[in-house]
Amino acid sequence: MQPFILHMDLDSFFVSVERLLDPSLEGKPVIVGGTGNRGVVSSCSYEARKFGVRSAMNFKKARSLCPHGIYLPGHMKEYAHYSKIVTDIIAGRAPLFEKASIDEFYIDLTGMDKYFGCWEWSTALRKKIMEETHLPISFGLSVNKMLAKMATNEAKPNGQFMIELGKEQEFLDPLPVGKIPFCGEKTESFLNERGIYTIRQVREFTREAMENLLGKNGVFLWERAHGKASVTVHPFHDPKGMSAERTFSRDSSDAEWLKKALVTLNEKLAFDLRSEGKLTRCVAIKIRYNDFSTHTKQISIPPTSNSKLLMEKALHLFNEFYTQGRKVRLIGLRFTNLEEGAYQVNLFDDTEKEIQLYKAIDAVKHKHGAAKLTLAQNMGMENIKRNDPKADLNKQVKRDSSKTSA
Repeated sequence: MQPFILHMDLDSFFVSVERLLDPSLEGKPVIVGGTGNRGVVSSCSYEARKFGVRSAMNFKKARSLCPHGIYLPGHMKEYAHYSKIVTDIIAGRAPLFEKASIDEFYIDLTGMDKYFGCWEWSTALRKKIMEETHLPISFGLSVNKMLAKMATNEAKPNGQFMIELGKEQEFLDPLPVGKIPFCGEKTESFLNERGIYTIRQVREFTREAMENLLGKNGVFLWERAHGKASVTVHPFHDPKGMSAERTFSRDSSDAEWLKKALVTLNEKLAFDLRSEGKLTRCVAIKIRYNDFSTHTKQISIPPTSNSKLLMEKALHLFNEFYTQGRKVRLIGLRFTNLEEGAYQVNLFDDTEKEIQLYKAIDAVKHKHGAAKLTLAQNMGMENIKRNDPKADLNKQVKRDSSKTSA
């Protein structure tokens, strides 16, 4: 049976959500991401792209290209909310789907053409998503995941495109080699310098010649130039963890200051745990030093969402794990092995008084905002702005299904 894959991608997702929150941003160059000099662009509008701004670009460079742009730190909780709405819509209709990222999906429609018609089914799904979320979304249809993704890129913005069966090579050949997914700018420039500009030119090389030219990456490009790619759609499962991290605009070896940053992340995540009615069985920390070496360490615990207990475990890991005197670029915290459950008393660590205290704290945060009330341990964190005026204080919270190695 001929495989058939649908790829769906929410257009400029973070920007699109920001425009739902603030319609005055429509038609303007909007850039979302870490706003410090060391931050990077997470998403940008098509108006900003006209000036050369791209995702993953350094914010400093983006500002130089588009100084009149509107730069926003982002609202990760809102993005997660809208992503879940889209995911639920797809889950209610798709036979098998993979959530590749917060805004990107693959759906296996193999065999459905005989019963429903893949194009009609996909069009109806896209219409449903746009009606319920008011977000722009594009899709592409083809025989494998790579070609479906490339078809989506041709459909953007806010469109749909299908590569007709048997015309895959006709679609690929005239495209610039940089259109192959994961062919980076450096690889494209390397090939251009050698007179290789199109996918057809890559295809005209032998597999061995491309391997000699670029090693394993050359084989990767050669196969994709021939339209060869995976058709396996990995079933989506609900995420099993949540995490937060902070990249500092100036590396720090101040252990007490780093601990305060960790306490702030802990308070945010513990609040999120209780808000979602979840408990965690595992605490993990991540430290990235200024030489970019990254290390993680985790500890298993009884299920809890007690901020105090989680903070103690996180600081215990930090004290065991951190190499004194080494400068840190990034620090992160992750809770994994989540399970459903309301906050409950742990006979060894909690008291009924603490339970009521956290309920009262959470009620205030839900009513007035999470930043309006904080632990005493966090009171020094406002000094970050004085000691490090370029610090990016926006915590990016994400869902993560991967495992952490000790």
